[in-house]
Amino acid sequence: MDQIIGQGAPAGPAGGSAGGAAAIVDATDQTFAQEVLEASMTVPVIVDFWAPWCGPCKQLGPILEKIVTEAAGAVKLVKVDIDQSPGIAGQLRVQSIPAVFAFFQGRPVDAFQGALPESQIKEFIQNLARMAGKEIGPSPIEAAMEQATAAFDAESYDQAAAIYGQVLQHEPENVTAAAKLATSYIKLGEVEAAGEILGNLPDSADNDADVVSARAALSFAEKADEAAQKLGTLEAQVAENPNDHQARLDLADAQAGIGQNEAAIDNLLHIVSIDRGWNDDAARLQLLKLFEALGPKDPLVNDGRMRLSSILFS
Repeated sequence: MDQIIGQGAPAGPAGGSAGGAAAIVDATDQTFAQEVLEASMTVPVIVDFWAPWCGPCKQLGPILEKIVTEAAGAVKLVKVDIDQSPGIAGQLRVQSIPAVFAFFQGRPVDAFQGALPESQIKEFIQNLARMAGKEIGPSPIEAAMEQATAAFDAESYDQAAAIYGQVLQHEPENVTAAAKLATSYIKLGEVEAAGEILGNLPDSADNDADVVSARAALSFAEKADEAAQKLGTLEAQVAENPNDHQARLDLADAQAGIGQNEAAIDNLLHIVSIDRGWNDDAARLQLLKLFEALGPKDPLVNDGRMRLSSILFS
């Protein structure tokens, strides 16, 4: 399994991955000139001013170290404890921490303050590397996620599940990988395994778009067997009485449960077009839940949303 993660690892500049670990050092007022100013003549240097008592520093530090390590020597990270070495911080007029300065060719070229999101920190480091004519490729995890997404989009759900599972071995807290793994299992008919994954996610993941989509898909998949048994009866009821909205809603639910999504959308839109507020908006809400389950990339969702808008605003 580790081979899949390794396939996406960036080659990086000369020196390889070993340079990533060596590129993180501590500095003092006495060693700052050597570790930062002199070193920045050949490689961009990021200086993290921090202190043991600083809460945001504890959030920022590990993210900086992770991204710099993944950059494999394209940049260097120097950490300065301002309690132990207040001189340089004073010269640079650091008034609050965390404070991050970037040096290249002996002078400061960029800076930010506070604990930024990982995506912004990565962009900061990539821009710095480009000043030295270097490009930072995707991390092994990012490359693996790209492979998994490509496999999922190609409907190779077994391959996607294998890669998402491997990502979770390396990053157990990766909510996107967990949600996508659960969705892959649903596509493969392994509904119980999907439910276990989603049930173990933290509350903080409840509003994540991929988690919401996976849970919606799970709710339909869990009713697949029952839906298949009821399908014929419900179709007969609707054929006999096309205005039986409850029977049509149940039919749409059953159709979604066995993957007849286009038919389900048609039936739900039919109810909305006839009586949009019926049963406290039940048809529209069920339709939105189905859209969540299918995900934004499904062409049925785009078409269905356009048709829904046309009905609601006509």
